[in-house]
Amino acid sequence: MTDKILTEQSGEIARIIFNQPEKRNAVSLEMWEAVEAAATRFATDDSVRILILSGAGGKAFVSGADVSKFESERASAEAVAHYNATTKRVYDLIEAFPKPTIAQIDGFCVGGGVALALSCDLRICGENSQFAIPAAKLGLGYGFEGINRLVNVVGPSFAKEIFFTARRFDAEEARMMGLVNRVVPAEDVGRVAQETAEMIAANAPMTVASVKYIVGQTVTDESKRDLAECAARVKACFDSADYIEGRRAFLEKRKPNFVGA
Repeated sequence: MTDKILTEQSGEIARIIFNQPEKRNAVSLEMWEAVEAAATRFATDDSVRILILSGAGGKAFVSGADVSKFESERASAEAVAHYNATTKRVYDLIEAFPKPTIAQIDGFCVGGGVALALSCDLRICGENSQFAIPAAKLGLGYGFEGINRLVNVVGPSFAKEIFFTARRFDAEEARMMGLVNRVVPAEDVGRVAQETAEMIAANAPMTVASVKYIVGQTVTDESKRDLAECAARVKACFDSADYIEGRRAFLEKRKPNFVGA
């Protein structure tokens, strides 16, 4: 694997860190493959309750594809198809990740970085952050799923503005559009992301996971929604030991100790 993707775990919080700060964390095919492997591992690790994705260096989250690799990774139609299939798997994996995910955005978040952030559940950025999808400046095609994720977050009008103009949007514009959940001072991004992750990790995992699944169903085509599974997940929460623990902790005025079962 590459040292340009780092992984960490502290207690119940796991991290995937894009580690190419000299290129504003631009991503190569090798890096996407490493992210896929790390996310797959964390998804099945019961000790992990939440995943944070971030960029090293404090100047960028992810600034899109590593253009210097285009000749070796995207020069032919077959290579482009392979690259696109790999990134699609990563975005789908993060979107369907069974636990909450947070994009911790420091600085530039461009192209594939926006697509990755949109695949996360929450986005927390610094006041110095800038966002753009420059596809129209590069002549790139952009598929349905990526555009659909953006529309689900910011709505069709802002999605059109982001794509049509291909310009950079600052953090306040991103907040106003709903592209990010929170904007904080640049020096506080890591702390706020960590505190948010700790808050989520302390809550009942089955409840959190069921809400994530059901929210996902609300933005799924009605004909494809699995309402039976939604109901089953709600029932499982009420049948769980964590539900008993939550009630007892409330009555005893103490912090609950949820085990996810």
